[in-house]
Amino acid sequence: MEITKPKFSYSLCEKESGGIPVVIVAAGSSSRMNGVDKQLLSVAGVPVIARTLLCFERSTDISKIIVVTREQSVKDIQLIAEKYMISKLSDVVVGSDTRQKSVLCGLERLDKGEEKVLISDGARMFITPKMIADCVKAINECDGCLCAVKVNDTVKKVENNEVVSTVDRKPLYLAQTPQGITVNLYRKALEGKDASEFTDDCSVLEAAGFCVRVVPGNIRNIKITTPEDVALAEIYAREF
Repeated sequence: MEITKPKFSYSLCEKESGGIPVVIVAAGSSSRMNGVDKQLLSVAGVPVIARTLLCFERSTDISKIIVVTREQSVKDIQLIAEKYMISKLSDVVVGSDTRQKSVLCGLERLDKGEEKVLISDGARMFITPKMIADCVKAINECDGCLCAVKVNDTVKKVENNEVVSTVDRKPLYLAQTPQGITVNLYRKALEGKDASEFTDDCSVLEAAGFCVRVVPGNIRNIKITTPEDVALAEIYAREF
């Protein structure tokens, strides 16, 4: 896959010492939100992207934050970062037409020598300090890592609206973010690949045979995807 350079970016501040960078991907079309930009949506009075940024701002394991977003959202995110005093935000970069291409746009803003990085969803705003710390520890010991939670429901395999079998749920997990990658391995794994093949970041490393470790996620670490998610997020936000 061709690595595309960011169209343009806005550099806001210098990174803090210690920890590793995080790339927050917020460049989706919000098609399942009826066109409403979920990053800018207010949940309990605070924009979704502000809540996400604050999760990483408050973590001592994060050195700097890079946001990848849509061109029309760049200024809004800058203003939100200023309002909520996100001091670790170093860049707001315009993304591309797929998640992996957008991630690569964010990776272009890394400094030389930054080979380990977390990647997270802009619309996943209930990430705990422990989840971040566990991911940073894991990515420093292996090729990739991700937060995930075990599947608790019974899982059915269905074809043509008929149940084919009941799937053993014991080895099944639901992937979340943050996810951690080793930058040079991630780039290598994407070479010659169709970005649409992959549904998350660690699947890129998995497909190339690299080691990916799982760390505990949290059932409340939901991603805002549909209007129904917003109602649930309102409840969680009161307790987070």
